[in-house]
Amino acid sequence: MKHLIALTGALTGAMALASASAFAQIENGDFETWNSNTPAGWTTIDSGISLSPSEAYVQTGSRSAKVDVTTKNQGSTDFRQSIPVTAGVPVEVSVSVYHTEGRVKARLYVDGYLGYSNPSQTGQWQTLSHTYTPSSNGQIEVGLRFYDTSGFDGNETVYVDNFQPRTDSVPVDPPPVTPTPGCDKTETTLTLTTDSYGSETSWVLKNSGGTSLYDGSGYQSNVTVNKAFCLDNGQYSFTINDSYGDGLTGNGGYSITVGSDVVAEGGDFNHSETKTFTIGEDSTPTPIDPTPVDPNGYYQDAEGLTGQALKTALFNIIKSHNSRGYSAIWSFYHDAARDNYYENDGSILDIYSEKPQSGDSFSYTVGQDQCGTYRGEGDCYNREHSFPKSWFGGKVEPMNSDVHHIFATDGYVNAKRSNYPYGEVGSASYTSSNGSKLGSSNTSGYNGTVFEPIDEFKGDVARAYFYMATRYQDRIAGWENNSSNSDAVLDGSNSQVFEPWMLTMLKKWHSEDPVSQKEIDRNQAAFEFQGNRNPFVDHPEFVEQIW
Repeated sequence: MKHLIALTGALTGAMALASASAFAQIENGDFETWNSNTPAGWTTIDSGISLSPSEAYVQTGSRSAKVDVTTKNQGSTDFRQSIPVTAGVPVEVSVSVYHTEGRVKARLYVDGYLGYSNPSQTGQWQTLSHTYTPSSNGQIEVGLRFYDTSGFDGNETVYVDNFQPRTDSVPVDPPPVTPTPGCDKTETTLTLTTDSYGSETSWVLKNSGGTSLYDGSGYQSNVTVNKAFCLDNGQYSFTINDSYGDGLTGNGGYSITVGSDVVAEGGDFNHSETKTFTIGEDSTPTPIDPTPVDPNGYYQDAEGLTGQALKTALFNIIKSHNSRGYSAIWSFYHDAARDNYYENDGSILDIYSEKPQSGDSFSYTVGQDQCGTYRGEGDCYNREHSFPKSWFGGKVEPMNSDVHHIFATDGYVNAKRSNYPYGEVGSASYTSSNGSKLGSSNTSGYNGTVFEPIDEFKGDVARAYFYMATRYQDRIAGWENNSSNSDAVLDGSNSQVFEPWMLTMLKKWHSEDPVSQKEIDRNQAAFEFQGNRNPFVDHPEFVEQIW
């Protein structure tokens, strides 16, 4: 089966070229404009595929194109647009594709068939691109074609967005910096020049408390943009990311200017780099306080309570989260499982292989090194249920996709951990590259096989367990007998929840490995992703107040 999305609709001469060196342009490449279920500027949409606007998964703007592939008949699946080109003027065509099931793959078309998407990378955006240099003036067709893979059931959805170059992205001189209206603080300017892959670049500016103040993404290629900030005195961190992992190549780069002083600049990095700077006379960095505060009264219904009453109040606050599905965890990892804390390289932060005090033995690129198959540690990363899914009955929602307890981990080490309880190992039968261990328990009260993460992440998993005990207090009492290991950990109640040996150890891990900035950031990302928070990250004192 071969399904073609190729893109048709001529542009006017005025829109076609901004100058002799301008790019050709795709009309409505961000799929923001629709006439019923037909995107403006796109024609030759046959009956074998159906299109509709979507706000579910969006790369740029507020909409994407939802493409439902419903037939194996290639002759009835065309979706096309043609664009004008100029002899000798390169055209860099790119598009973002989002796979949902992974049973079809996309192939880029630029006056001919080119590279394929990776259908196994579900639940996340990936980019296909090609630079085409025409030999003569005229029109070419650009687009996508879909091919089925094993398991295609005759109906699959793929989301498409951000076809570039678009009519709304004609290269122009960089805009002047416009002062922030009414700014009575310090005007600060970011100047960013993108490279030939502008869509790979994103950035965020945070204050000393870790709050995101400004951010940017979705840039065109080879353009310069200026962004003005209005900032109080204090310390700030600027983090720039490149999704491919080669930084800003060629003439790409960035600088941050306060008055006439350049306080941060760069461009030569891999996946990510962070620069800090201070505004004001006091150049002493303002320490980041990792102690979170109640976000906008989120926990007001739990104020003044302790014990089971507090736990029940927290249950009622966090119980109604938006289950996004297991495949969507990949997209959560894309945004919230990056190493911006140790190597600070934007790679996957794998809690079973991460070495906090030295360089990692392995580095996983977001979206590219997903499992997959593996033969040993370092082959790929996957989705680790710290609270094993067999304990709650298998692939049951919302537990199976609840990101508060699902961490990015090395696939091979995850398989070694299996569904064994966490514990403190006496004699290890296996040790991962960062010192995580599998072996016989040295924890008082239990002598079975356990898995012990390194100290840096013991508090993380302990707080994930306290979250599970609270979020699912209405059903966790029935999970004790789902497996021998869940029976070893759970006590069959919805109040204490854990056997004494496990509760004692979790409280110890929680105390000895306090909440860190990475947990605070992840908790906020989880809240934005699925709509609820882990109370024990926001308020660590809740553990003692309940247990």
